[in-house]
Amino acid sequence: MSQKRLFHTVADQILQLIADEGFGPGAKLPGERELAERFGVSRVTVREAEVALQAQGKLAIKTGSGVFVCSTPQKADALPPVSPFEVTEARSLFESEAAALAASVITDEALARLDYLVEAMGGKNPDLDPDAADREFHRVIAASANNAAVLHTIETLWRMRTEQPDVSAAHQAVCEIDDSSRVEEHAAILNALKARDPGAARRAMRTHFNRLLAAMLDASAASALEALERQMAASRERFLISTHSV
Repeated sequence: MSQKRLFHTVADQILQLIADEGFGPGAKLPGERELAERFGVSRVTVREAEVALQAQGKLAIKTGSGVFVCSTPQKADALPPVSPFEVTEARSLFESEAAALAASVITDEALARLDYLVEAMGGKNPDLDPDAADREFHRVIAASANNAAVLHTIETLWRMRTEQPDVSAAHQAVCEIDDSSRVEEHAAILNALKARDPGAARRAMRTHFNRLLAAMLDASAASALEALERQMAASRERFLISTHSV
């Protein structure tokens, strides 16, 4: 059993090596001896790990030539490519239910913290940035649901929200256009939690995300219209230049 766990560990290390060192599809891996020395295991264990990865379609073992990468694995904590709409929709699903779970068990200390964070979102606490207050508000609720899997999922969605440039830019644009709605909506969520009403907490959180989705759709339509207007202006200019040259 321990040997089985060992080659699985080495397989994970090989995938991490491929991701860290940028081995693309078709790239040849270092030899068994080098990998064995690098990972501090036997060549047999390295071979077992490579066979396991070949069975998964991630490596190709070519006798007499070496071991080659079939596909480039992502790092363990890599985020998938997603759109702002996908992230917001997923957050609505998970965070609405997290709010409902938290409503009946949230502590007075957590509610007091949420009060402080709503004030910070409204600019009443200059020592805390409104965006940071927004993120912590949602994390406090997720943590109050008392479900580690829910908390991990919501924290990962927040990573997508803040670490993916397109997603972050879309959210920032919406917040800048209608910052007052953000404060009002978070206050409504807080009031539902104070009332210990799971249904109201779910609805208030969902209302918040529905407004975000609608604002994103409006911003996307406006951006598309602006791009079309620029394209038409450029086409008109080219037409005028061509007619003047005749």
